[in-house]
Amino acid sequence: MITSRARPAELPISMPDQAFDTGPTQNARAPKSFLWRKIMVFSLALALAAWATVEMYHVLNVSGVTTLEKMLLGVFSLNISWIAYAFVSSTIGFLAALTGLFNAHRSRPVSGSALISGRTVVVFPIYNEEVERVFATVESTAKSLANAPGRFECFILSDTNDPEVALQEEAAFERLRSRLAPGTAVHYRRRTMNLHRKAGNIRDFISRWGGRYDYMIVFDADSFMESDTLIELARRMDASPETGLIQTIPQLVGGRTLFARTQQFAAALYGPVLGSGLAWWAQNEGNFWGHNAILRISALANAAGLPEIPGRAPFGGSILSHDFVEAALLRRAGWNVQIAPELGGSFEQGPPSIIDLSIRDRRWCQGNMQHMAVLLKTRGLTFTSRMHLIIGIFSYLASPLWLLFITVGMLLSLQNMFLKPQYFGDAASLFPSWPVIDSERSLNLFIITMAILFAPKLYGLIYGLAAPRWRRTVGPVKTFMSVLAETVISVLIAPVMLVEQTIAVYRVFSGRDGGWNPQARDSNEYSLHDTFRHHAPAIVLGTVLNVSAFAISPIFAAWLAPATIGMLLAATLSYWTGRTKSGDFARRMNLLESPEEIDPPQSYLDSVADRAAYENLGAPSLNHLFTDRNLRNRRTHIVDTHWPLAHSEVHTPLALARARANRLATIDEYLSALEPKEKLALLNSPGDLDAVIDQYGMRGLHFSTGTT
Repeated sequence: MITSRARPAELPISMPDQAFDTGPTQNARAPKSFLWRKIMVFSLALALAAWATVEMYHVLNVSGVTTLEKMLLGVFSLNISWIAYAFVSSTIGFLAALTGLFNAHRSRPVSGSALISGRTVVVFPIYNEEVERVFATVESTAKSLANAPGRFECFILSDTNDPEVALQEEAAFERLRSRLAPGTAVHYRRRTMNLHRKAGNIRDFISRWGGRYDYMIVFDADSFMESDTLIELARRMDASPETGLIQTIPQLVGGRTLFARTQQFAAALYGPVLGSGLAWWAQNEGNFWGHNAILRISALANAAGLPEIPGRAPFGGSILSHDFVEAALLRRAGWNVQIAPELGGSFEQGPPSIIDLSIRDRRWCQGNMQHMAVLLKTRGLTFTSRMHLIIGIFSYLASPLWLLFITVGMLLSLQNMFLKPQYFGDAASLFPSWPVIDSERSLNLFIITMAILFAPKLYGLIYGLAAPRWRRTVGPVKTFMSVLAETVISVLIAPVMLVEQTIAVYRVFSGRDGGWNPQARDSNEYSLHDTFRHHAPAIVLGTVLNVSAFAISPIFAAWLAPATIGMLLAATLSYWTGRTKSGDFARRMNLLESPEEIDPPQSYLDSVADRAAYENLGAPSLNHLFTDRNLRNRRTHIVDTHWPLAHSEVHTPLALARARANRLATIDEYLSALEPKEKLALLNSPGDLDAVIDQYGMRGLHFSTGTT
């Protein structure tokens, strides 16, 4: 039983909305970045894209450029620009990552014993998550920091709106407190009104307790971080008063399905290369990915309070991908925003299946599309911050653009078929002999495009063969074979994700709000029927493209096969890769193993070990609370009764819950009539809950079912 409050005394600080149209208020202490690095990266990318576009123009301009060919050229120029940037950034990242392997100072720092002057809070924003997983991670994290050379506290920030999960969290918090050593500071707050989603959750915390802490390390519900890494982040903040944010590059861990293990392997092998490239050119103008990062609370409060975007969702309202915007606003105010690829010990879990990734992507897509409004409305953002936003936007727009490229190319081929009956000679060739293209030049351009597209995988392979930890744990042979397996799987899955992301973009532009659903952490093992139903658009599109390609020529169909095969097999691929049996099979074949799988991080192992303590919590139901005053009294220390309402404002679900008590004769009828929002409102207001119970008690009424 908890005998003290679940939260410390409030020490509020102001976190005002930042006006989009306000110019920069520079922090004079912030060192500048090297401009030449950014000029170099984007100049090389633009030069490569321009060369490829000119080559494509010559491919098409054999007998003049038609309207369709102009459209094809325009779409190609956009797509090749994205590929060129990724190639240049990953090439630089590859060189930086290799340099890091041979420099001792780039290995993960081991923190010393010197005291950290700032007070750090590790926050866990959660939303209808699996209780045993989250609270086990909080426990293991708190224990790992018990003897840290500094002041660390853990704070669970719940936005849960499911009344059953809310009661489970309360029971789990009681158990957590009972399992920790005296003096270990762990707090719990569940918001009465989860306004503005995750960004609002963090803002509520800062506005009420922000003055108590100097730094804030943000976890996601599936984050794990080594204690040395947490301490090092706080130490770096102490040593750099001009820094507002340090972002680690999380590695994936704990994947069981084939899809999760494929993503986990790719992140472990290619992540250091891509992350090093981004950190090299961004320097002090990095980005924020919403978790596994440390922030200076005073900087965040003064510079990054997010306003709502005017208009309705999906483009207006609360900013879903708040992290990119917060990083941009911090930099606008002159704070350093750093990415630390050399700092290991940071982990998270990825989605277990293509369907779960697609569900998450809908929210991320909507958030990134909202960044268009941020770019248009916000003054004073640095060039680098704008590039981060543009890269995020284009990461989703690239899919419909590639689909448009395929479609226009096919229309062009169909048009040519009507212009000239004979399209292919007797000898087979890779490309159809269109009368309007230069086949030899197009083949060369195709080969070069594929080379720069797959270059990051080659860089990752070389990095894995050179890295001592990869050689020691996975070994060169298994690394090479796993790269081949990952490449085949990713090539097959890429067209499926192209369709999924195109649908996500279409949903946003058609005005549909994607909402905010909890992310799946473990395999849902979707049925074959559900999988086929989800991927029906991809299968239909693949069929249409395949039939159309065969109508032009079997050779053209073969050329298009890398895209159409993945679409046709979308449901089968999704079903097969989303099962733990397929992941176990790959493991038995010694494929797709990463160092973190062979030698798991201690933070992950400790969290998994502590999960058993939070199973079978025996959390009470609302029915039990109605009949047991001791249960109600016990939770008064846990419930946060802060209601962010104006003086005359009424919380509608709570008002409805009180009104129903006046109209329904029995408690059974009353509890059956309550909506989930109304139940949660009662749980968040113990005084109103007691008033309703007393109201029925005065009538002498009881449960007709005999509940005790």
